[in-house]
Amino acid sequence: MLGFNGGLIGGLANARNTTTLKSNPGVWTLAEQRKAIFSVPTAWPNSGVTLPAIGAEFGGGFFAGTISHTFDGVATHALIVAPRADGASGTGYTPSTNLAWKTTASSTTGTGSSFDGYANTAAMETAGLANHPAANFCRGLTINGFSDWYCPSLYELDIAYENLKPSTTNNNTSFGINDYSVPKRTANRTAGAPAQTSVTDFQSGGSEAFAAGSHWTSTQNDSTTAYWMSLGDGTILTGDYGVTRTSVFAVRAFRRVVL
Repeated sequence: MLGFNGGLIGGLANARNTTTLKSNPGVWTLAEQRKAIFSVPTAWPNSGVTLPAIGAEFGGGFFAGTISHTFDGVATHALIVAPRADGASGTGYTPSTNLAWKTTASSTTGTGSSFDGYANTAAMETAGLANHPAANFCRGLTINGFSDWYCPSLYELDIAYENLKPSTTNNNTSFGINDYSVPKRTANRTAGAPAQTSVTDFQSGGSEAFAAGSHWTSTQNDSTTAYWMSLGDGTILTGDYGVTRTSVFAVRAFRRVVL
């Protein structure tokens, strides 16, 4: 397995992506963003979207935080994690089947985004979901009337860990920098921060808690590896999905809402 330095992924494009923004999204000050995140309920400035507290029911699942596709601290999307019982598979979940990222040793064009899991998963769908078991599981879901679930990108899953960490285990301090988080995180995690989430249902043993083991992201690294993340301590590494297909991990589906 290859390591990861906790910063931006080498070689991934960081171009500004505004194609999914509203035609007049406005400019949101840091004060407005903090108000939208920490005041409950609050309509996000200029969007009409009302964001609940972290971990609260929202959009078919549970609100996991916001992400900035423009990597400038301005939120562009709200992230929604699927209910545990229906939207996850692998060790610690029901079903408990761990899934491969891909069944062959070949690149999948369009899956290199570190922040846009929806685009990565759409690219896998175009290439053939039968060859992408983890993404295929996510795209096959219909939960609470929503069928646009996808396999989260690296930094989307990282945001969920930061906000909904299930355990009291010390964090791996080699990871945590995230240019797409809101606010932007410019330093790695400390052993104690983030602490275990205060949302009871998402704490270890709770009805919606992330399993503490390794979870796939939809972010491809190269022709035979993709990024995975431990939801136990925040470790990020790459796993093989090549001919031997030795790396099979859990996956939990996400949705997103444009702000």
